[in-house]
Order: sequence, then structure tokens, then C-alpha cells
Amino acid sequence: MTSRRRSRSLNERELRLWRVGRTLGLTFAAAVLVAGGVFYGLVVLLDFQEIDTTAKLDAKTLFDLVKLSFGVVAGAGALVALVVAYRRQCVDEAGAHREATRLHTERFSQAVDKLGSDSPAVRLGGVHALAGLADDAPDNNLRQTCIDVLCAYLQLPYTPDPGNDPTHQDEHHHYLALRKVRHTILRLISDHYQRPRETHRSWQGCDFDLDGVTIDCDMDFSGATFSDGLVSFGGATFSGGMVFFGGATFSGASVYFEDATLSGTMVRFDRATFSGGYTNFGGATFSGGTVFFGGAVFSGGTVDFNGAAFSSETVYFDDLTDGATCSGARVSFRNASGSARNGLLATVGTPVPAEIHFPSIWLPPVP
Repeated sequence: MTSRRRSRSLNERELRLWRVGRTLGLTFAAAVLVAGGVFYGLVVLLDFQEIDTTAKLDAKTLFDLVKLSFGVVAGAGALVALVVAYRRQCVDEAGAHREATRLHTERFSQAVDKLGSDSPAVRLGGVHALAGLADDAPDNNLRQTCIDVLCAYLQLPYTPDPGNDPTHQDEHHHYLALRKVRHTILRLISDHYQRPRETHRSWQGCDFDLDGVTIDCDMDFSGATFSDGLVSFGGATFSGGMVFFGGATFSGASVYFEDATLSGTMVRFDRATFSGGYTNFGGATFSGGTVFFGGAVFSGGTVDFNGAAFSSETVYFDDLTDGATCSGARVSFRNASGSARNGLLATVGTPVPAEIHFPSIWLPPVP
């Protein structure tokens, strides 16, 4: 294995040297062609097109040609030096990236070890260490790896509160400490996703696999833009706190709430804009909590409520000021049960007609 690695490194080094040699050769050939062109142009300008063995050059002309030759050689040398400097810079940058990746890997291993500790306090330190690594990652793949680990931690089996009676007091305190770790991860995800893309510490565009996660705390995605990547709350349970998507823009990402259970919580999509991508609430259960879509705009893409179960007075498509409008999107409630139609309006006369599919139980009876 060691000899194979050595031969590989030698081959890579020879390949890099060969590329440099080829570049220098091409550069020198280009310089010679330029010099020849300049010399020919000078001959034409000095009216020596018909120069022969009997013609003679005076001293001044010969001196000018010599100066021109030295100038061309100097220019070729400068060009070669520029190519070498550029190549050296590329090699230095590649080396810096490898060093940054190596340091990132070392810090990543330490953070994951902390996350697997028996002590909740050490786990909390590991959470913040992974979030910091995601912020400082030298490329998106390493950032995604940190996020995947945080999401995987949230998907670990969720142990309910054993109660605060004297016989389970230690277990109760341990539960509260571990819940603090989980809530910190959820808060960090929403905080980082709110930051505009291409800015420092923004996690927009990354994938988030939160399938089956229990969300029992506040999360704030207000104003966030879901324009790329996959964000999945499939099978998640929203059982406490408030989750805000107010003013968020769903314009290209795939966002899944498929088979999620929204009970005992408040989820707000007030004035959210669904202008592209795919948002799936298929099979979701809306019971015991409150979900608001008041003022939301469905102007593009697909929003799927197929098979969703709506309890009475838990989902609102209108509020005190205005209702949700559908002006160019495909919104489907096929096979949905319960009552959640009030307030969802279709705008008439739009360039792209709205497409809303209601189940037969929501349609008015035929007279």
C-alpha cells in the first residue's frame, strides 16, 4: 500500500511537471511566432521587402533590430515568468485547500466524538463545534456532512419525559438536558437557514433530512428562501412550540411535510409565497394545533395536500385581513378529509390559470 501511494505521488508530480513543461513550451513557441511577426512587420515598414545578399543595412537599422530582438526575448521571459508564477499560485492554493480540509477533518472527528458522549454538556459542545465547522467549511460537501450529522442526531430514538416524581427525578433531569441539546440543533438550523444565501453562515441550499424528528420547540424560518436543495419533515411530529414560515419563499426547493403530524403546535405560513418547486403535505395530519396560510400566495409550482386529514378549525387559509390566493400554481386536496377550504381563493384572469383540486366532500351540492 505504501509503495503504491509513493508511485501515485510520483506520477502526480511528474504529471504536474509535464504540464508545466508543456505550458512553457507553448509559451516559448508563441513568443517566437510573435517575434517573427514583429520582425516581418518591421521589415515591411522599413521597405526591405526585396532585401537580398547585395543589400546592406546601415548601423542604425541594425541597432534597432538588435534592440527589438532583445525586447522580444525580454517579453518572452516575462511571459514565461508570469506563467510560472501563476502555476505556483495554483499549486499553493491547492495546498492551502488540502491543509484546510485536513484541519477540518480533525476538528470534525473531535466534534463527533463529543456528540457521542454520555454527558449532555459535552454533547452540547459538540453541537456548537459542528455548527461552527459547517460555517467555516472550505467547500459545500464538507458543510453538508456537518449538517447531515446534526440531522442524524435529531433522528435518534426519542425518549419521552419519564415524569418529575421522586422515583424518576434523575431520569427527568437527564431528559431535560438531552432535550436542550435537541432544541439547540433545531434552533441552529432555523437561524442559519434564515440567512441570505451566499452570505457567511448561511445554510440555504443545503439538504436537511428531518424525517421522523419530534419538533417540540420554536423554530423560525420567517423570510427564508427555499430555492434549492431538499428539506424534508416527512413523518415529523410537531407537538409543541411554534414554527414560523411567515413571509418565506418556496421557489425551487423540494420541501416535504408528507405524513407529518401537526398537533399541539402552531405552524404559520402567513404571506408565504409558493412560486416554484414542490411542497408536499400529502398524508399530513392537522389535529390539535393551528396552521395558518392567511395571505399566502400560490403563484407557481405544486403544493400537494393529497390525503391530508384536517380537523375542524385547525387550518386557516384566511385571516382577519385577507385570504390565500392561487394565481398560477397547482394546489391539490384530492382524497383530503375534514374541512379546510374556507379562504383559499383562485384569482381569475391570470396568464397562467390556477388549478385547485378539491375533494367531492368540499364541493357545494349540485342543485
